[in-house]
Amino acid sequence: MVTAAAVAALVTDPELPMLTLADLGILRSVEELADRVVVTITPTYSGCPALRTMRDDLAGALRAAGHPRVEVRTVLSPAWTTDWITPAGRDKLAAAGISPPGPAPHRTAGPVPLTLFPVRPPVPCPRCRHGDTEEITAFGATACRSLRRCPACREPFEHVKEI
Repeated sequence: MVTAAAVAALVTDPELPMLTLADLGILRSVEELADRVVVTITPTYSGCPALRTMRDDLAGALRAAGHPRVEVRTVLSPAWTTDWITPAGRDKLAAAGISPPGPAPHRTAGPVPLTLFPVRPPVPCPRCRHGDTEEITAFGATACRSLRRCPACREPFEHVKEI
């Protein structure tokens, strides 16, 4: 029988099917106990509409692989960050024409600094690698993606926002 961890690591994200939940860093742990498998996940954000599908897909894949009792736990702390996306996951995003996120903003305790205009690092085009692109809209197919366009190749593409 294939280990539960190996099975869970192959489950894909319902919104970004070129990535596994492990690629995204959503899959936190898989424990094979005497009477069940316990999978712990952290969604990209607490209101993620794909959370139910992720849970169902994990449980279904594990049951199909011979693990009849599956418990999927959702843990919200620490909060997920795009820094948890693996290098392989970032490569898969780029290969699919989706710009992977840069480093996530790091917050410290204390007052939040106020800026009058958002400071965003340049986002390279995943197709032609042009160094700076323009944002068309802050919201793409999902809340965690924006829609951008490259001024060099003129192609539109999605960008995974830094969280």
